[in-house]
Amino acid sequence: MKNIFGYILFMTIIIVIIPLLIVKGCSTVINDIVPAKSDKLEQEPEQAKTGEVIIGVYIKAQDETKEMPLEEYIKGVVAAEMPVDFEIEALKAQAVAARTYAYGRMKKIYTSDDDIHAGADVCTDFAHCQAWISKQDALRKWDNQKSRDENWGKIEKAVMDTEGQILLYENSVVNPVFHSNSGGMTENSEDVWEGTKVPYLKSVVSKGEDVSAGYEVERIFKKKDMVEKLKVQCPEMKVEISELYDEIEILERTEAGRVKNISVGDTIFKGTEFRNLLDLRSTNFSIEDIGDSQLKITTIGYGHGVGMSQWGANYRASDGEEYEEILKYYYQGVCIGLIEEMETALPIDTQ
Repeated sequence: MKNIFGYILFMTIIIVIIPLLIVKGCSTVINDIVPAKSDKLEQEPEQAKTGEVIIGVYIKAQDETKEMPLEEYIKGVVAAEMPVDFEIEALKAQAVAARTYAYGRMKKIYTSDDDIHAGADVCTDFAHCQAWISKQDALRKWDNQKSRDENWGKIEKAVMDTEGQILLYENSVVNPVFHSNSGGMTENSEDVWEGTKVPYLKSVVSKGEDVSAGYEVERIFKKKDMVEKLKVQCPEMKVEISELYDEIEILERTEAGRVKNISVGDTIFKGTEFRNLLDLRSTNFSIEDIGDSQLKITTIGYGHGVGMSQWGANYRASDGEEYEEILKYYYQGVCIGLIEEMETALPIDTQ
């Protein structure tokens, strides 16, 4: 009799109980490895974390405004504004400058007369604000998955290692303008924007920029075409096209060697006006008559020349300087603060 009961108990365990345990166990393992919401999470845009600073960005190419976490926006700025093969400390300096620029506009400390942002804090037009590129578009620029992972990881490190950091001058948020290449010496702010003398935007020597392929660029202009371009701003300008070279005179250069004022015939142009009208890379230029009714203009550097030179920052980083030193060199007298401190403790000068 005992043998019969033992046999029945054994078969019950085999046929009923063990299969139930197996089914339950398999179900648990599957749920742990493949979360039910995984596909949905991959498709949804990244959401802001509690307490995260949000910025409104007008994306010009798409003609729409998007809100995104500030640090994610800064990654896109660094990716667009500075070559990823630059030194990591240069990329960190760019991240802090870009974050400061954005924060100053979020707080309406710095505003422009022309609002092309469609109500957003900043836009992606580099000629007006800062360049920006989405992560997806940035990844497409690089050849393979390894370079994509390494390059984006480098950008993320530059941003996250400086998270929340901004530049201050006497407890006020600075306006950290920057440019590609100063041509060897940055400009005083007042020499580019007349009447705008800023204590931390002073001319400094900027070494190592001549390694850039665009450091020195030559352009050929037909004399007739040049006069037409200049007359867009000054239609009454009187000048003999055949004698154009003789009627051009550089009247004054800035401390950094850039053209401050130049006369063409009976008209005087600011160096910045002359540059814009002819679409020159910088105001550090020389002019040469090459015959055949043509002039050659040779420019040195690229950009307005005020604030941090990106190529100069990279040189200083390659020479062993850390990002704090680079920033304090190009922005005289500044210190590094935190957005969190500005939000909770420090007064903001909105003048």
